[in-house]
Amino acid sequence: MDDAALLRSIAAGDREALAALYARHSPWLQVRLRRRCPDDDVVAEALQETFVAAWRGAGRWRGEGDVAAWLWGIGVRRLVDQLARRPRHSPLSDVPDPAVASAEEQVLLGVEHADVAAALNSLSPELHAVVQATVLDGLTTREAARLLHIPQGTVKTRMARARVLLREALS
Repeated sequence: MDDAALLRSIAAGDREALAALYARHSPWLQVRLRRRCPDDDVVAEALQETFVAAWRGAGRWRGEGDVAAWLWGIGVRRLVDQLARRPRHSPLSDVPDPAVASAEEQVLLGVEHADVAAALNSLSPELHAVVQATVLDGLTTREAARLLHIPQGTVKTRMARARVLLREALS
């Protein structure tokens, strides 16, 4: 069965179709979510919520576009929701514990990511979310606004503010 047929079956209450959709899409979805959040528990929760939303919303899928893109949209929104519930945003770089990491790993991570990651992590959660959505996830202003549940003008304003702060931090 193709993805569209699976969604139609899911809309009719077919749990096996949901299992097939999950088996087909959860591996790549988990990898993409993991790239945006180093916390395995948050990623697992967002992944679970994605497929619960797919189960509940399968009947609303209009058949337009790719099912994988639809799932990704749900998944990244669920991840943002999970991160918004946390008291503090997660650091961008997944730096290993210095006591466990080898000296070579520490040097490579420092050279490769330290300045940019530190600058990004110094942003407020609101600015960080806009940068992540527009720059790292490649969303348009309209898509980022929809994803973050804020007006497009707010996305533009926050991105402008983030640019200023990042320039200051990196200069």
